[in-house]
Amino acid sequence: MSRENILFAIIGLLLGFIVGFMFASSMAQKAAMQPAAAGALPADHPPVGGQGQGQNAPNPQAMQAQVQASLEKARNEPQNFEAQIQAADLYYQIQRFDQAIEYLLKANTLKPTDYKTVVLLGMVNLDAQHYDQAEKWYRAAMKMKSDDVMVLAGLAATTLQKGDAKAAEDAIAQLEKVDPNSEDLPQFRDKLASLKAGK
Repeated sequence: MSRENILFAIIGLLLGFIVGFMFASSMAQKAAMQPAAAGALPADHPPVGGQGQGQNAPNPQAMQAQVQASLEKARNEPQNFEAQIQAADLYYQIQRFDQAIEYLLKANTLKPTDYKTVVLLGMVNLDAQHYDQAEKWYRAAMKMKSDDVMVLAGLAATTLQKGDAKAAEDAIAQLEKVDPNSEDLPQFRDKLASLKAGK
């Protein structure tokens, strides 16, 4: 499959998700309005909620062009940090994690001290099940900011999924210290107990 075919396939997937979501949302709104309107209007009254919908209807061609332009901009402007981040986000939305990581790494090369990018590299690597890489990036983020609850939770999840009981225990302890009321703590403790019991 050529690079252009892959690009069109990705754009098609993105459009499918977006149009499907908008259609489902539109149908839910119409369904919610029907009971209230039923019987309350004269028989010759125009449908409620029908006015102006044509203006807000999704334009698949415009969306496809926008997605394609974003991906091309990232490829054609490798020094454009924002373009790399935007391309990574587009790939992440369709769960093409390895491509998202590729663009995040380019962005990180351009701005190595950008905290958000470092955190995203941890998060996307975790979603991609690249646990060693996820741990590396989460630890790099912790060196920049040691009290970020999201990063600590990500590190705990990563080390638990790696099966590293000692590292997981340390990460959970750090999370508990920073946020004793974290909603993630009970499940992390349960998983840690199961991990230790299995060894």
